[in-house]
Amino acid sequence: MVWCSGWKLVSAVSDFGCLGLIGSGSMDLDVFKHHIKKCKIATNKPFGVNLPLYSKDVDAKIDIILQEGVKIVFTSAGNPKLYTKMLKKEGITVAHLISSEEQAIKSDAAGVDALVAEGYEAGGHNGHNETTTLCLIPAIRKITSKPLMAAGGIGTGQGMLSAMCLGADGVQIGTAFAVSDESSAHENFKLKVIQSKEGDTALALKSISPVRMMKNDFYNEVQKAEKEGVSVEEIKELIGIMGRSKKGIFDGDLIKGELEIGQVSAQMKKIRPCKEIIKEILNEYEENRIALSSDRYKYD
Repeated sequence: MVWCSGWKLVSAVSDFGCLGLIGSGSMDLDVFKHHIKKCKIATNKPFGVNLPLYSKDVDAKIDIILQEGVKIVFTSAGNPKLYTKMLKKEGITVAHLISSEEQAIKSDAAGVDALVAEGYEAGGHNGHNETTTLCLIPAIRKITSKPLMAAGGIGTGQGMLSAMCLGADGVQIGTAFAVSDESSAHENFKLKVIQSKEGDTALALKSISPVRMMKNDFYNEVQKAEKEGVSVEEIKELIGIMGRSKKGIFDGDLIKGELEIGQVSAQMKKIRPCKEIIKEILNEYEENRIALSSDRYKYD
């Protein structure tokens, strides 16, 4: 949720009964601190921070988290052993994002409080194994008793119910909120997403770290470079680390920008407030849950 999940989105999501997470991966230290402070003013409900562990300034961001009294941290993209024990010692609830059974076992051993298992349908950075959510959730459920959230390809009530049937205790949703009124993404990006069709996203940058994005000139440029065997260093220079995602998502350059978004984007048809998105998801979840428990699905 880089360039999408600032204090406006986070506070709105938390206000309506879910848990908003500040996407710190795209924020420098001053901006990060600003969003935490604004979120504390905007809502009195719990909210958290998503903290990519590969960030060069991860230690400084943890200092800010401690200073500002944030009590929930979702770590990702790194070794959970590095910070989990210290964060928990400070009274912080820690969830870690994983994309494989091996990562789940390591996270469990590191003492995380909860796991987020993300299938490769998800937008942005992804797992090398390309395991789908449908296969990943039941596999992880078998090897841990920790609270388990499903992510990747979930943006509807039906998707949420499916994840629960697979063994998840909850879901983490990105794409549906990336195109909300409160998202800090550029209007061009939001319109591009809601106009997208099945097959408009794909995994790229597999030589570095797989990223799901929309197909455009930048995607084609990356695919060409990887096909020609361009070095990892040259590809990193091409993407400019966070530069291209900012160009696409935050600045609205649909041609040369990196448009990170999930596969479920093809089901997103409107830009609307978080309240409406949450209400629709929960209503659809309940309607389908009741239908599944009806006599129509009972067999002797």
